[in-house]
Amino acid sequence: MKENEKDLMRLIQLNFTRLSKGQKLIAEYITSHYDKAAFMTASKLGEKVGVSESTVVRFANALGFSGYPSLQKALQELIKNKLTTVQRLSLSDELSEKGAFIENILKADIENIKSTLEDIDVEVFNQVVNMICDAKRIYILGLRSSTALAGYLGFYLSLMLENVKVVSFGMSDIFEQLLRVTNDDLVIGISYPRYSRKTLEALKYVKDNNCKIVGISDSMMSPVSNMADYTLIAKSNMVSFVDSLVGPMSLINAIIISIGVRKKGELKDYFTKLEKVWNDYNIYGNRDKSDMFGL
Repeated sequence: MKENEKDLMRLIQLNFTRLSKGQKLIAEYITSHYDKAAFMTASKLGEKVGVSESTVVRFANALGFSGYPSLQKALQELIKNKLTTVQRLSLSDELSEKGAFIENILKADIENIKSTLEDIDVEVFNQVVNMICDAKRIYILGLRSSTALAGYLGFYLSLMLENVKVVSFGMSDIFEQLLRVTNDDLVIGISYPRYSRKTLEALKYVKDNNCKIVGISDSMMSPVSNMADYTLIAKSNMVSFVDSLVGPMSLINAIIISIGVRKKGELKDYFTKLEKVWNDYNIYGNRDKSDMFGL
């Protein structure tokens, strides 16, 4: 049973009558406060409801989950595209109550990277790297919070490959920038909750024009994954109103480095010329200070 595909609320309803008294208290709390429960530990949830941590674990098992972490992931999948920014902001209260605020944030980011590593399909990753290297043109599309990811990937791919274009809001409409896509090209669509409607509309246009799509998203259940030919999953479980982009950024780093290693021979001369330009025009400010003032 794929735990993240369950209709969790319906599952709770179907199993409610056979739950123990303590488990029913958990079920009622989750049904009414699923946005808060999704980011509580088993211990914290039990304390909130007035039952033991082991009762929370048995509740998860009673619903068919392998353990509480699996139930928690299903809850997070349920809510992450439904919460408003105001509701997500309230999640910060839970973190601040625990103290060690920065420690909790960094630990959550570490968990996102660990989950990304555990779930990555190496074969698909290698296929994606091959597609990027072989494509006639590469379009990178990521809007709203994913804009930073698209820009980062586009910057480094442009240093290594020709005909790389980052599609973004600007003087030209998104669709105008994608007007020339063909089946020889590749579109990399990056989208995280709350999924941008414009990104999804643009990818539908691309798909209708028989262009290959690589999706980078948080789940195989995401709208982008449903449209992509290949999908790379990088977790971004939120701990507040800000989505964690550490997982997808790490994945993108892996893509960039893999392509760099693969094209190492071709890039040597190019980077030698590039370093000369950087040095001649003081791009990184590493020239002697006396030269800067004409001394």
